[in-house]
Amino acid sequence: MECCLASLLRAPSVSIFLPSKSSRRSSSLRLRQLVGFHASRCQKMFVPGFGEASPEAKAAANLHHFFTFVAIKISYNREAYEELMEFVSRNSLNDGDQFCRRLMRESPRHKGLALRIMEVRSAYSKRDFEWDNLQKLAHKMVDESNTRLMRDYVKETSHIEDN
Repeated sequence: MECCLASLLRAPSVSIFLPSKSSRRSSSLRLRQLVGFHASRCQKMFVPGFGEASPEAKAAANLHHFFTFVAIKISYNREAYEELMEFVSRNSLNDGDQFCRRLMRESPRHKGLALRIMEVRSAYSKRDFEWDNLQKLAHKMVDESNTRLMRDYVKETSHIEDN
């Protein structure tokens, strides 16, 4: 299924004129046919620059690494705390799989910690992470941020003082 925006971007140059009221409807139909616009096919935005993965795949990879961090926090225990903190200070948590791979090879005790972290991150992502809440929070943050940015811009450009 081809996205409307993508088909518009590939469309040849079209001269657009404003027709009289009686011919607007047929002109609009001709223009849509010319550029390949079909509203029923437009369901998703085209996001350029994500050749190897979709934005959702990139977000999933980041969440995967984040779940490793969460699992480490959950897996803390008094006996292993010092060893785990020492290992964390020497190894980056940016790549959760690489972190667990290195932790497994550190020592037999560390291998047990790595297995526990992998078990916890799997369980957390499947049963405890609030996916619906993530979506609601993401929408809310975007909306609030957009509103704040536009309000700040209007204040800045219109010289309106706060009361």
